[in-house]
Amino acid sequence: MHGYEMIQEIAERSGGAWKPSPGSVYPTLQLLEDEGLIASRSEGGKKLFELTDEGRTEAEGGSDAPWEDAGRGVDWEAMSEIRKAGGGLVEAFRQVWATGTPEQREKAISVVNRARKELYLILAEDE
Repeated sequence: MHGYEMIQEIAERSGGAWKPSPGSVYPTLQLLEDEGLIASRSEGGKKLFELTDEGRTEAEGGSDAPWEDAGRGVDWEAMSEIRKAGGGLVEAFRQVWATGTPEQREKAISVVNRARKELYLILAEDE
């Protein structure tokens, strides 16, 4: 597989709970190659990676795949609601910033700052 395929595979196996960034995957692949655990070759303009014999032995002796635990216990419905609410807030702020007057922009910043403070106050409430 090449690096991007690995990122997609991890995201799929974890049910979307874990999607590593290219900035973490590619340096890790380089490190594994430097250690002789994987080997790379170019094919069709892409760098493909595969386990070496030493890497296969190391992988078989290691712990279970981390993506198996990544999605366990996640409330996917709540996560969807959180993403929707957060995304809506960001989009509204972008629109005000892109088309609003300087005064409207200042009000938008104030609203976001108040919302952040109110969210923290929820945690401070007595149960």
